[in-house]
Amino acid sequence: MMALPALAMANADLEKHIANPKNWAMQAGDMFNQRYSKLDQINAGNVGKMQVAWTFSTGVLRGHEGSPLVIDGTMFVHSPFPNKVFAIDLETQKIKWKYEPKQDPSVITQMCCDTVNRGVAYAEGKVFLQQADSNLVALDANTGKVIWTVKNGDPKLGAVNTNAPHVFKDKVITGIAGGEWGVRGFLAAYDINTGRQVWKAYSTGPDAEMLMDPQKTMTWNDGRLQPVGKDSSLKTWKGDQWKIGGGTTWGWYSYDKATNTVYYGTGNPSTWNPAQRPGDNKWSMTIFARDLDTGMAKWAYQMTPYDEWDFDGVNEMILADIDVKGKPTKALVHFDRNGFAYTLDRVTGALLVAEKYDPVVNWATHVDMKSGRPQVVAQYSTAKNGPDVNTKGICPSALGTKDQQPASFDPNTKLFYVPTNHVCMDYEPFAVEYTAGQPYVGATLAMYPAPNSHGGMGNFITFDAGTGKIVQRKAEKFSVWSGVLNTAGGISCYGTLEGYLKCVDAKDINKELFKFKTPSGIIGNVFTYDHKGKQYLGVYSGIGGWAGIGMAAGLEKDNDGLGAVGGYRELSQYTDLGGSLTVFALPN
Repeated sequence: MMALPALAMANADLEKHIANPKNWAMQAGDMFNQRYSKLDQINAGNVGKMQVAWTFSTGVLRGHEGSPLVIDGTMFVHSPFPNKVFAIDLETQKIKWKYEPKQDPSVITQMCCDTVNRGVAYAEGKVFLQQADSNLVALDANTGKVIWTVKNGDPKLGAVNTNAPHVFKDKVITGIAGGEWGVRGFLAAYDINTGRQVWKAYSTGPDAEMLMDPQKTMTWNDGRLQPVGKDSSLKTWKGDQWKIGGGTTWGWYSYDKATNTVYYGTGNPSTWNPAQRPGDNKWSMTIFARDLDTGMAKWAYQMTPYDEWDFDGVNEMILADIDVKGKPTKALVHFDRNGFAYTLDRVTGALLVAEKYDPVVNWATHVDMKSGRPQVVAQYSTAKNGPDVNTKGICPSALGTKDQQPASFDPNTKLFYVPTNHVCMDYEPFAVEYTAGQPYVGATLAMYPAPNSHGGMGNFITFDAGTGKIVQRKAEKFSVWSGVLNTAGGISCYGTLEGYLKCVDAKDINKELFKFKTPSGIIGNVFTYDHKGKQYLGVYSGIGGWAGIGMAAGLEKDNDGLGAVGGYRELSQYTDLGGSLTVFALPN
């Protein structure tokens, strides 16, 4: 018998758990980030009958992002800081074990946009937790005992963590947050058995530290793929500014085992005052494709060169095999904060489609398909208008047309289901000095609902990534800050900031089939599982995150929370703090 090439394997144990739809074994349900379940007991015909099956309080009153995992009858629940993890027996709902790390509370002040955590990962009898204080921890899934722990960054410099770790093959992948503190972003891979760092790839700086090959790493330029060339990042920064250059990596990661490639996005450059960092600021705001074993960059595509609006590029990369302009394509689809939805060939990195997924986006007219660069409208250029000038009416706001809340892909309709923000802003940059461990922002923002529209701050949309067209839109009063779930039952479910869990018909999203108000606003991701032949559907509620930071952190001034407090002031009339999981099922 011939040995299979190593390339053909992801993590076999994790793949086995993903293949069984009764589990919810990864934060997105799978390695392609599709957020789709094959379970169909709850369907478009009966979802309206769903009732609360059980609830669980985490004991923490801050923003609850991500979702639990379900592995073979055990649910793993996580919380925001202090990053508790609970293992719950689904048969009895008894807590099997609880892990509560002792973290220095000073970490809280180093987190820009609430003390959120996006969840744990699982593989080979281990639960992986990326703590706020940057410690990456492997816990025994049966006992909760710490197997190993490794330090991923220095919180005293603002290098903290909010992302979920992801397991691909024998590695656990994690990033870093802190772009608003001048942290230099990176992605790191650790051995799942020992915690040893296997590789670390920076977003900015010298080629060797970015794990970039000037000749072999490709990028889209002049209508074709070309090598990035020598010092591609260094040439686009003033002096040593790349050392505090941002490009952090606190979003989601996906993996294609056919090519052994990991995909992710990098965040905004530091500071928010563009006058202080002339140049394209590569490779902030970039989609990266890297070899999982070595970390070497296969290709890179920068969405927003010389970012002037904080259009952080960390949103998830959804891998899907779809028709693009009529041609079957192994695609990567990314709904960027900047308001453009990108479809790329995930194997080569070729740019195929880049279109607005909210018509109000106005900072750029379009993406030039030859250069791959957005065509910036001078009126909304905070760099052209300069420091201490308030540039008004920019759409979207820094929150983006979508933030980290993940979209879903439904293989039945071939559409993407996208939770969006319908919010614009005024943006005034100012000079700011870098001090290690202190915020390094340099801009004052005001946010408000998109003018001359439906008056609300959000839309739930369906999008055809093969053509770059919005198919349907459903208006929401507030931003849709929840991850979406689609299922084989023909439903699409999401949460709202007021706290409603909603399920709509996947073929017609304006057909609302189910609506239930949970104890607090929802910024978590909807998930589903089956226990003993019965399907359950659940979501965290617990208002917070950037949209709910005013409530979560008790902030009062309109431009606090980087402008979100004023924008979402009305939210406190609809919900209050919470920290719970609500699980639904059909009545017996």
